Amino acid sequence: MEGLTAYCLALRRTCEILEPSVVTLKNGRKAVRGRAKDAPQYTVFRIVSDSEAKQVESMRS
Repeated sequence: MEGLTAYCLALRRTCEILEPSVVTLKNGRKAVRGRAKDAPQYTVFRIVSDSEAKQVESMRS
């Protein structure tokens, strides 16, 4: 899962996620949270499928 991207509201464009971590929402869905590569001061967030969440967790190991 190389080049995981998310939309950054502050930058108004899609950018790559640095330091991705998997989080679970209140409703049980999985999401990836991290920093925008273009501007690390901004946090980006993307809801992902269970299979994508497993890939991100394996990347972190």
